[in-house]
Amino acid sequence: MGKMIVLFLFFLSLSVSAQNHVFVETESFTDKGGWVIDQQSFVVMGSSYLMAHGMGRPVKDATTTVNFPKTGKYRMWVRTKDWAPFPKGPGKFQLLVDGKAAGQVFGESGSDEWKWYDGGQVDIKSAEARLVMKDLTGFNGRCDAVLFTDDLKFTPPNKLEELTAFRKKLLNLTDKPVEAGQYDLVVVGGGIAGTCAAISGARMGLKVALIQDRPVLGGNNSSEIRVHLMGDVDKNHYPKLGRIVREMDNGDPGNGNPDAKEYGDARKISIVKAEPNISLFLNTHVYKVEKENDMITAVVGRDIATNKETRFAGSYFSDCTGDGTIGFLAGAEFRMGRESKAETGESLAAEKSDDFTLGTSNLWASLPRDTVSSFPETPWAIQFSDEYHIDEPKADWQWETGFGNFNTITDAEKIRDHNLRAIYGNWSYLKKNKAAKYAKHELAWVAYIGGKRESRRIIGDHILNQMDIQEGKFYRDGSVTATWTIDLHFPDAKNSQYFEGQEFFAGTKHIKVVPYTIPYRCLYSKNIQNLFMAGRNISTTHVAFGSTRVMRTCGMMGEVVGFAASLTKKYRTTPRGVYEQHLPELMGILKGETLAPQP
Repeated sequence: MGKMIVLFLFFLSLSVSAQNHVFVETESFTDKGGWVIDQQSFVVMGSSYLMAHGMGRPVKDATTTVNFPKTGKYRMWVRTKDWAPFPKGPGKFQLLVDGKAAGQVFGESGSDEWKWYDGGQVDIKSAEARLVMKDLTGFNGRCDAVLFTDDLKFTPPNKLEELTAFRKKLLNLTDKPVEAGQYDLVVVGGGIAGTCAAISGARMGLKVALIQDRPVLGGNNSSEIRVHLMGDVDKNHYPKLGRIVREMDNGDPGNGNPDAKEYGDARKISIVKAEPNISLFLNTHVYKVEKENDMITAVVGRDIATNKETRFAGSYFSDCTGDGTIGFLAGAEFRMGRESKAETGESLAAEKSDDFTLGTSNLWASLPRDTVSSFPETPWAIQFSDEYHIDEPKADWQWETGFGNFNTITDAEKIRDHNLRAIYGNWSYLKKNKAAKYAKHELAWVAYIGGKRESRRIIGDHILNQMDIQEGKFYRDGSVTATWTIDLHFPDAKNSQYFEGQEFFAGTKHIKVVPYTIPYRCLYSKNIQNLFMAGRNISTTHVAFGSTRVMRTCGMMGEVVGFAASLTKKYRTTPRGVYEQHLPELMGILKGETLAPQP
């Protein structure tokens, strides 16, 4: 009897001393107000976050209800950063708990590292509390998560591996993800290439999952990024190619058009939803791949707002992420950066191989108004002068950061922020110093999602090179006809003079090509047996990529992948097996021929 009492008291003491952690992901706020979800740095953070993208005007509050296991005193921790600490940045915001400001003003610490900040003690007086995130500047303040703990001495983990485990545990993500089902073709990436691949495969009778990590389709051609479509679809050797690209094409609104509707987001989604064989999953970031030997069996994605996880099992997969994310996670061979002349034999290759890549653009536009408007001072931004500024009312493709100074995948947030500092700094200068021209102009739109050009290129059975392009080589598996110039960007010379190593403005030289065909062997992985790819991450050299990367061309790649995937299912073979054993049938499809059934 005495032992039972001792045990009971022991268990009681454990329950009394147990920690209560209440973890709030900001992207899961019930009402996000004017804050936006940014998932671009998921690969380095393991999470999305909310950002106050107000172009200099405070955005509407984000609010949510937080449930507490008990009332009493909690310590509040806030995970954030100062994105422009020069010496202190503009991303200031407050947190309010049940209407009372809690902790310090966040986002002006002078540190550009994501970390937890102690918000002090808060007194929780009921089982539910209203949490409000109040933007104070409109200049891209950001918050990853908020933690309430009744262990007043507890400090949350900040190292990625420990934080990821902590995050998953408190979000109850340790259970198995929801099963989305089994698909013939799982397409990851909903840009023009991925969307065309999904539609093509679906129309060939495949059961397709199309997974996109944003709320819109179109990638760089969506209203979030606003790049116009380039590349010809009417010079094809094959009448079947380019039809789906034409369906997706919303005309040519140019780059950075201030009217979002010009990019046709709703129409793109309606085209996909009209396909009975496609299951569309928006706002889903794929971060995990499951494999058996050299075959992918499934991918796992997380909803960028709710953090709900979903598993997609498939027979075949197409990496249309642009970054080659699925190939990378699966262990596919890839290349990033420039090859050397000695390696490729290309006259346009670098003397030595390096990490140089084309950069990322954040476009913007202003509009004339009837009245004079002001713009805040931006001491934290890049500073311009009478000697150097960019006297334009809107951006075009030249507003670009990367060029090997930043890694376009792991430094995506830094690149975007550098672009924003350039945009806001230049606009502040124009408003103040070019009032005759810009006093009645107002910033109408600034992209917060970066438009990437180059990152990983997955290696296939053929690596397209400069000679293939300029000599117009026609391989027997030549599929997509490409016409765009070799268009390799580099830092603008004057921009380099004033901002050496921190360039944000690009130049280029267009080197003409004869129409050439991209071999089918560039559209599947060399060492992952059931992985296709379409888009800017196909198998090319850096030089050849300069021509293949434009979106109409990428869309036609997706169409070829859909056709080829139908043959992989039909003959229970691999993408390589289609090339080795069924290439005449694939080429017959592209030519619009009806072939007799093959054994």
